[in-house]
Amino acid sequence: MSLTQSWRWYGPNDPVTLQDIKQAGATGIVSALHHIPHGAVWPFEEIQERKRTIEEAGLEWVVVESVPVHEAIKTRSADCEKYLDNYRQSLRNLAACGISTVCYNFMPVLDWTRTDLAYELWSGAKALHFDWVKLAIFDLYILKRAGAENDYAPDVVAQAREQVKALSDEDLQQLADIILMGVPTEGSVTVEELARSIEVYKRIGRDGLRENLVYFLQSIMDVCEETGINMTIHPDDPPYAILGLPRVVSSKEDLLYLLGKVDRKPNGICFCTGSLGAGRHNDPVDILKAVGHRVYFAHLRNVLKDEMGSFYESDHLAGDVDMFGVMKELVAINQGREQPIPFRPDHGHQMLDDLHKVTNPGYSAIGRLRGLAELRGLEMGIERSMNGS
Repeated sequence: MSLTQSWRWYGPNDPVTLQDIKQAGATGIVSALHHIPHGAVWPFEEIQERKRTIEEAGLEWVVVESVPVHEAIKTRSADCEKYLDNYRQSLRNLAACGISTVCYNFMPVLDWTRTDLAYELWSGAKALHFDWVKLAIFDLYILKRAGAENDYAPDVVAQAREQVKALSDEDLQQLADIILMGVPTEGSVTVEELARSIEVYKRIGRDGLRENLVYFLQSIMDVCEETGINMTIHPDDPPYAILGLPRVVSSKEDLLYLLGKVDRKPNGICFCTGSLGAGRHNDPVDILKAVGHRVYFAHLRNVLKDEMGSFYESDHLAGDVDMFGVMKELVAINQGREQPIPFRPDHGHQMLDDLHKVTNPGYSAIGRLRGLAELRGLEMGIERSMNGS
């Protein structure tokens, strides 16, 4: 049994159509109702409508990514219980529509963070990039967070101080827009909103955020077991605290802690090689060996880091992540499953014709098609060698 080749689709407004996805060779769709406000119940009728659209195209909705966790749950504030009730009802409605795998994250305020959405590679293709100096420029000179300089290496602070002199107001605004950008189709936060949230999370701290994540999972596990829903948490991206915000899903130790504290089958992991691989403290193959029994979904992409820890998203098979080792372990885990594990080529370079189109950052068609083709070939080669073919 092979892994399920899937593809993230942002819905009817996605520049990449379901027909495009079929031509890329994927059979599973990873999608969400991004137009539903965070924290609101996902209506059964709207879930059914999205599912119908996908199935009429000859595809299957295999993973929901994501049902967002409201900030009131992450901070365990006054409205927490109301939003937990809503979350449980959304899960019931998804299960009633036959969907059983849900991806989510527990990153405070911001989702995945990059500093450049069009980093030009030697080939002319464009990639997503995270640069510590640019993040420091935002933190020190736009956000102006008190004590921020203490969170960066001295050479990063020195380079930020020098580089900011050459940046115009327009350059600084563009940098802020990129860092504050949310999931495509869902909008972003403002500098003022981020500053207020940082103060909230300063009081909560890393231990408090970890406790709130455990509380969230404990609050939904009964519903998950009743309905057959598996939850898969996405690692922090990048896998370390940024901008004074704590992060608690950044390492092997974090994942093992979470599985141990809520040791119930629906508490699973979305194994993202790019997010974990961006941390020099992480070995994705080793982590997968440790937590693979609870991996129900995988994001496969690669990164190349420099000596400072900045990184860009490289070709899927060429980077710091041992993608052969990851795929070999993932194929072995999949052999013992009743249902195949879905994976998707995570992100992709903007390249060829897509360079002249407006695309969602990281989610253009051709770069992901290339990634899927490479991963598909890698999986087939590993499967056949394991079977003695």
